[in-house]
Amino acid sequence: MECNEQLKARVVERLNEFSVNAADADAGRSAAVAVAITDGGTGADLHGMTSYDDWQSHAALILTKRSSKLRNHPGQWALPGGRIDSGETPEQAALREMDEEIGLKLDPTCIIGRLDDFITRSGFIMTPIVVWVGPHRDFSPNEDEVDSIHRIPISEFMREDAPMLNEAEGNGTPVLRMPVGSNWIAAPTAAILYQFREVCISGLDTRVAHFEQPDFAWR
Repeated sequence: MECNEQLKARVVERLNEFSVNAADADAGRSAAVAVAITDGGTGADLHGMTSYDDWQSHAALILTKRSSKLRNHPGQWALPGGRIDSGETPEQAALREMDEEIGLKLDPTCIIGRLDDFITRSGFIMTPIVVWVGPHRDFSPNEDEVDSIHRIPISEFMREDAPMLNEAEGNGTPVLRMPVGSNWIAAPTAAILYQFREVCISGLDTRVAHFEQPDFAWR
């Protein structure tokens, strides 16, 4: 079995075993984000990996930096995604948003599962859709929505200092962040990344809905 198929099989198996927690429909406006697995984009190819450690080091997730021109959450780290249109499923919305934001058009067969819904402080129910992108593809950012596109190695989310937890001011609920390089990504995106790490890589039934978001994510 080629290692890219080995990775895909591992993630599919773990998602099939995972019981997804869905939010009540009236808890917020519906949105979907794509947790998209690809290669690292720096010469690494998942076809060439020969061990679990190899693909963990070279496989990556696609993240964006939101456009600085946007009214809501400008310049923040994000997973490709957005509101679910009337009549759409979360899976359809995630694929549409990837096409619109980063120019990546995928077939529905690339969808391999879901993670838990996460209710944001800005009033959205985010449904994370796990998508298999596979080997390197070119991206084309929509400049109205995206300043830059990044492939973050899965190994970066497996760091020993992740997640970073800080007590929220006033209520004592931990604010979750995920370190990336010398910087960090905040919840809600960080919460989804952490659950991906725990469920899809470590095989743990870790829940993240209780984690708090920093003040700037509330707006």
